[in-house]
Amino acid sequence: MKHLHITSVEDIKQQFGPIQNANTRHHEKMNSLDKLALWITNHVGSMGFFIIIFSWTVIWLSWNTLAPARLRFDPYPAFVLWLFISNMVQIFLMPLIMVGQNLQSKHSEIRAEQDFNINKKAEMEIETVLKHLENQNELILQILKRLEQTEKK
Repeated sequence: MKHLHITSVEDIKQQFGPIQNANTRHHEKMNSLDKLALWITNHVGSMGFFIIIFSWTVIWLSWNTLAPARLRFDPYPAFVLWLFISNMVQIFLMPLIMVGQNLQSKHSEIRAEQDFNINKKAEMEIETVLKHLENQNELILQILKRLEQTEKK
């Protein structure tokens, strides 16, 4: 009788360990600055932020061109202040957005690694099930042969 070494489900669990949430793993590895950069990236990269900035720009420029001259707080040549502020916002946001994208990329890599490990584990589990079925098939055939031999006697 041929004995196969059959991997058990417990062996697979020990080899691969418990399945972990990739989102939790990623979040645990982040420091405070990473979390801040990601928060800024998520909020700046939204339509809400775009609408706020666009609306503020329209209001600022409209007020300082259309309001009575005595009520304008940033009349014509001083629009440079708004342009300066806008450029500063862009200069600071670009690196922050890139940092956030890098963090999101790391998160994607962790998820891909987790998916790969789950797929490896699933493959081993399927192979184990197939080995068990093959072994059971062999045992059933051996039992049938014995029954046939017993019936012939």
